[in-house]
Amino acid sequence: MEEQFEAQRRMTRQKKLVLAVAQAHCDHPTADQIYLEVRNIDKRISRGTVYRNLEQLSETGKLLHVKVPGAGRFDSRLDYHYHMVCQKCGAVCDVPIEYRHELDGLLFEKSGFKVERHRTIFEGLCSNCTET
Repeated sequence: MEEQFEAQRRMTRQKKLVLAVAQAHCDHPTADQIYLEVRNIDKRISRGTVYRNLEQLSETGKLLHVKVPGAGRFDSRLDYHYHMVCQKCGAVCDVPIEYRHELDGLLFEKSGFKVERHRTIFEGLCSNCTET
């Protein structure tokens, strides 16, 4: 068990490459998009290696795994923030409003549930899709 945890923490060449590709994005890429870009750089890396490294980078707090309808996305922005998903084109974007920490306290007052963080996904149409 300790060996498995150590493997997650170790920053291998492949893991550094996966992280660098993910961090180069501001559009919340899918695991498959990241894999294809990594594969262009290193032809020998497997899909499983990229997916496993994305999972480990998320578990260790180096990337945020954004769970949205369709396919999970990855975000290098680690502060608490919300996301919006376009139901027409599938774009995932950061919401330009501040995280509402007071909601965590309000929920605790009402239920006794101690919130570590909350995640909110707004669904609708992006500005590009509402114009068409």
